[in-house]
Amino acid sequence: MAYRILLIHGPNLNLLGDREPAYYGNVKLEEINARMERLAGERGAEVRTLQSNSEGALIDAIHDARLWADGIVINPGAYTHYSYALRDALAAVRLPAVEVHLSNVHAREEFRRISVIAPVVTGTVAGLGWRGYVAALDALLGLLADRREGEGGQS
Repeated sequence: MAYRILLIHGPNLNLLGDREPAYYGNVKLEEINARMERLAGERGAEVRTLQSNSEGALIDAIHDARLWADGIVINPGAYTHYSYALRDALAAVRLPAVEVHLSNVHAREEFRRISVIAPVVTGTVAGLGWRGYVAALDALLGLLADRREGEGGQS
């Protein structure tokens, strides 16, 4: 069985490639999504992508994912620092999730060093640019395979 992954991009990530390229790089969101879909396919997985500037839309997608997805890769954008609603949605669905940040949030403004999301995700990748999504996908697929093997199934 192929793993199904929800890939979520939060607010302002629709502007990737144009928005502060010194922090976020020159790769556009559409390119990241295409790369992730291709890489997932090569790894026998399926990725569904969503970008929204609306907190409610992100929460709805997370809730819906509990019905079809095996895991979540999420770049919550600025919601990382204050969205308890997004944090609670991730905790509620109990899917393994990996948080991604394009920039090294720990080397930036102090408010960016705080993640209310981190306590409810499996892990965090930061500072690798668009490659962080690849690292997150690989880590998540590995964790899912480990769980499957632990349950006596085939990976």
